Amino acid sequence: MNLRYVDWIWHVTGSMALAPGQTHEEAFDSLEPLFRVAGTSHERTVDALTFRKKDQAAQDKMSVFDRGTLRIESGPNGPVLRYRLFSRALLFCFLMPFMFLAIAQFTVELGRLSKPESAAKKADVKKPDVPLNPIDKALGAPEPDSSKKDPDKPGRDKKPKPTSAYVFAGGFAVLYIFGRILEDRLIRRLLKREVIRPRPHNLSI
Repeated sequence: MNLRYVDWIWHVTGSMALAPGQTHEEAFDSLEPLFRVAGTSHERTVDALTFRKKDQAAQDKMSVFDRGTLRIESGPNGPVLRYRLFSRALLFCFLMPFMFLAIAQFTVELGRLSKPESAAKKADVKKPDVPLNPIDKALGAPEPDSSKKDPDKPGRDKKPKPTSAYVFAGGFAVLYIFGRILEDRLIRRLLKREVIRPRPHNLSI
């Protein structure tokens, strides 16, 4: 299977135009402070910046991403910054619903397999009536009621339920959807607000 059709699941990509007159060097100079943080290493060339993170702190503005590449290319209206970022957190949140759905299905199948055994146990509940002792009978003791259920029986045949697994699967699915949309917007806003800044114009008196 070609991963190009599915790698959007754990990658965040996008592009934006640089500020008018902003050079490659100026753009990367403004980008570099994001990668001068603990747990991050980066390499820079003329038109690209690659980074890798390990044990990144929660305070890191890009902590959700583990590695990525930011590249400046020529566009019809000037230089364009393109980024491609990889996130293990997004991949984890995407895979977890499938794991919990598998657990739920296993639980359902386990319940089905236990039905014949449960039915056999119920058939054994009704035992033949034990004759009353002659002395007890002479004293007027009532006959034993075989229709009464054994108090130890309730709860013994409880079936495993997949409800919890379905709840966790739904929770992680929602977390992934919101996280995927939110992180896409956050990184774009970060690059626009903190990184791609127009050069200040020199004022002459």
